[in-house]
Amino acid sequence: MEDGYSLEKLKKEIGSDLVPSLADDISLVQMDTGTLGIAYVSMYNKVVDCFFKEEWTDCLSKCKALLDITWEYLYTGHWKDVHIVWRQAYTYVSYVKALAEFAVQCSNRCEDFHNVIRTCDMGLLMGAPALNNVLPKLASRIHKLHVSHMQKSDDFNENSDDALEISTLACESSVLISQCSANAVSVLHSSPSIEHFSTNFMVTNTPVIIKGCMDFWPALSTRHWSLNYFKQIAGYRLVPVEVGSKYTEDSWSQKLMTINEFIDLYVAKSDSSTNEPGYLAQHQLFDQITELKNDIIIPSYCGLGECDDVDINAWFGPKGTISPLHQDIKNNFLAQVVGRKYIRLYSTDYTSKLYPHSSHLLNNTSQVDVENPDLEKFPLFKDLPYLECVLSAGEMLYIPPMYWHYVRSLSTSFSVSFWWK
Repeated sequence: MEDGYSLEKLKKEIGSDLVPSLADDISLVQMDTGTLGIAYVSMYNKVVDCFFKEEWTDCLSKCKALLDITWEYLYTGHWKDVHIVWRQAYTYVSYVKALAEFAVQCSNRCEDFHNVIRTCDMGLLMGAPALNNVLPKLASRIHKLHVSHMQKSDDFNENSDDALEISTLACESSVLISQCSANAVSVLHSSPSIEHFSTNFMVTNTPVIIKGCMDFWPALSTRHWSLNYFKQIAGYRLVPVEVGSKYTEDSWSQKLMTINEFIDLYVAKSDSSTNEPGYLAQHQLFDQITELKNDIIIPSYCGLGECDDVDINAWFGPKGTISPLHQDIKNNFLAQVVGRKYIRLYSTDYTSKLYPHSSHLLNNTSQVDVENPDLEKFPLFKDLPYLECVLSAGEMLYIPPMYWHYVRSLSTSFSVSFWWK
């Protein structure tokens, strides 16, 4: 035991529901230990032994070494070919490391837990669901403790502009709306019955905007989303951010950063002209941060699918972020929680005239810059029929499977997509 910091104290600080009581609770015995190998399993067992002996520093050191080994296996070949057991192992070791790291900090009478949060999030980003999904719960609990400590310190700063809506964009939106009138997506001003939606839109592959169907979401009512709300709930959480104007460009890259850093660098800055745009795009944020998942509600229409699985992704960024013209294989509800987006849609009937990339990686993405097309290079794109709209906060757009769509944010924006088959 280090400096009198016991397992019981750890349970009291974090919660007994998030700390294992027995070695069997975190044993690898139910996993494919044959793939992991005898040496790896032996190293992990030593980690567990140190943990229950309350040798926190030694446990932490062994966890770091084991994560380094696991990382090598995660990046051997293509990600899709990585055996799931290595991702599960990364989750297990990250969980134990986070607890040991927390204990070391408490032993040293330090209440700065940002590294512990980072360990949890790396486990969530690189690992696979395991241990009854304890890792997101642990990350949330420690984040609350960390924010509470930071609010007591002199270094705490929460001066982000709380208003996510940007009124100066009303003029641009109005112009776009007037331009959209001839090719406007159909609008329903109240939620249709499930039968009506299925018969008139899903079966016929017809895009439609549904208004009023999100009014009861906590994100739009009791827990209204704002920059300061995100910082309070998830500011120190680690997320992948796309940097660059479009994912089709060579300069595009991805970086890991906290939500605080993302907001300060890319969202709250009044002058973004000197920086590449940053976009938290197509990320399963709601599986990672359970508090935000409680702020949204899966549309009942998703129950029309062949299975219960619904992929939920976050799209959060400043004005000017772009998703190039592309198509997805699943039904899609794009729910606009904050801000406005301009969206243009093309039927799958025109796929050959939209010039998809030839590479397998981008074959669902058009080569055409929709708002500035090179008609000499892509002549068949000229005069193609399309639908368009400006999607505002509280509105949800249904995009049928394989329907081509281009998206540009007109303001600081947060959208949630629901993909389902």
